[in-house]
Amino acid sequence: MNHSESYQAVQQAVHDAQRIVIIQADNPDIDSLGSALALEQILGEAGKDVYLCCHVQIPQYLHYVAGWDRVYGDLPSQFDLSIIVDTSSMTLLSKVQDDPNYAQLTKRPCIILDHHASSDDSIPFATTTINDPGMSSTGELVYSIARTLDWPLDTTAGACIMAAILGDTQGLTNDLATPTTYRIMAELLDMGVSRQELEEKRRESGKMHPDIFRYKAALIERTQLVADGRLAIVSVPQSEINTYSPLYNPAPLITTDMLQTQGVLAAIVVKHYDDGKVLASIRCNHGAAIASTLAERFGGGGHPYAAGFKLTDGRPVDEIMTACISYATELLDSQDMEEDD
Repeated sequence: MNHSESYQAVQQAVHDAQRIVIIQADNPDIDSLGSALALEQILGEAGKDVYLCCHVQIPQYLHYVAGWDRVYGDLPSQFDLSIIVDTSSMTLLSKVQDDPNYAQLTKRPCIILDHHASSDDSIPFATTTINDPGMSSTGELVYSIARTLDWPLDTTAGACIMAAILGDTQGLTNDLATPTTYRIMAELLDMGVSRQELEEKRRESGKMHPDIFRYKAALIERTQLVADGRLAIVSVPQSEINTYSPLYNPAPLITTDMLQTQGVLAAIVVKHYDDGKVLASIRCNHGAAIASTLAERFGGGGHPYAAGFKLTDGRPVDEIMTACISYATELLDSQDMEEDD
C-alpha cells in the first residue's frame, strides 16, 4: 500500500469511528507526546471523542507541553479505533499487553503512525501502518497527513507538532531535519506558533530540583569514558530510578552533558531493574550515526542518532554493558576507517 492509499485508509477509519484512543509506547518522549496531543486536538476539532493513553507515567521534563496531564495510564473500556504513535514494535508495548482491555485493542481497527525503521516484532493487529523513516519525526508525519486530508490544523495542534519535530531533530541540529522539515517549521511559524514561547516553557519545565542537581553530579562522576574517549556510558539501578525518575528521567538528565564532552561521539545510559530488565538509551553526535545499528544488535532500534533497546533475558547488566562497549567501539572504529578512505 503506497502513501496515498494509506492516507485514504486513515481517512476512512477515522470517518467510521467516533471514540478514538491514541496510544504511546512504554517509552514516551516529546515526539510521541506531541504527536498524540496534536491528533487529540485535530480529531477533537473534527468532532471525535479522543482518549489519550500511555502505560508509563509522562516524565516531568515533558510537562511543558500543555495537555500532558490528559494522558491516562490504561485503555478505555470502549473505543472504535486505536492510533498508535511513534512505534511499530510490540516490544515497546509490553505494558499495554497487560491491560485488561488489551483484547479489545487487538479486535478493533488500529492505525500505526511511525517514522522508525521497521522492526522484526511488528504489531500484528495493525490494520493500517504508515511508517516513513524519511520523516524527521512522527509529528512531521501527523502534519503531512493532516494537510493531505484537509484536517483542521490550528495553533494548538501546531505547537504540539513543532515540539515533536524539535525534540527528535534535537532543535533542528541533526540529520533527521530535511528541507521539508524546515519548510514545515516555517509553515507552523506562519500559522502563529511561537517557537520562542515553546522554548521558554521547555526551559522553565526543565529546571532541576536541588536533589536532581546533586544526582546529576553523581551520574557525571561515575560515567565511564571508553573507546579512547569516544564513548560515554553510565548505568542507573532501580533504586535510583525509583527515587529520581518521578522528578527527572536520568537518561535525558545526563545525555546532553555526556555528548558535550570533548571527544565523545556516542552516549549510552543503561537502566537496570531488580527483575532483570535492562533498558538502554543511545544518543550520538553528528558524524557518528551508529545508534540504530548498535541498538539492533540487542533487539532494539531507532534512528542513526537516537535509538534504544530493551532486554529481559536475565543477562547481568555488567555483561550487557561490556558487549555494548565492544560493539560500539567496533562501529566507531569502522566509521573512522571509512572517513580515512
